[in-house]
Amino acid sequence: MSPEEVEGIWSASSTSLRMPDESNELAIEFLYEDVDFVLEEQGELVTWIQQIVEAHQFTLENLTYIFCSDEYLRQINQEFLNKDYYTDIITFDNSDLSEVIEGDVFVSVDRVKENAADRNIPFRDELHRVIIHGVLHLLGYTDKDTLSETAMRRKEDGCLSLRQF
Repeated sequence: MSPEEVEGIWSASSTSLRMPDESNELAIEFLYEDVDFVLEEQGELVTWIQQIVEAHQFTLENLTYIFCSDEYLRQINQEFLNKDYYTDIITFDNSDLSEVIEGDVFVSVDRVKENAADRNIPFRDELHRVIIHGVLHLLGYTDKDTLSETAMRRKEDGCLSLRQF
């Protein structure tokens, strides 16, 4: 999927945070579609994501998070992946270069709330797990089978332990 195709599927309100790096600027954008939600701790999250990306020796060009409803994400799943079920996250890698992060991460706030309740953990912790899960996909990690899913969960736990907020 091209960036133009992804860009054309939403018209959300947004909050952009740009943080300087050595070469130019890093950009992480937070958009909201079909949901009454505003992400807290945006600056801290940007710093944390940057730390994870740099630890993997990748360059962060552009990363957009779109926080949305279950129904909105299910529609994305149907239209672009030909799958008809609810999910908490869908990640689109828009980079043409290896070791460069440029992507869109759709997060269902409804699904994150439900997963947090089912696991009896705070919403914030589950949200951060899903946020970093998207980054890990862009870094090349998969979760398509039991072995890779277990490795992904360990990687998520490692990333979550690095949060300093």
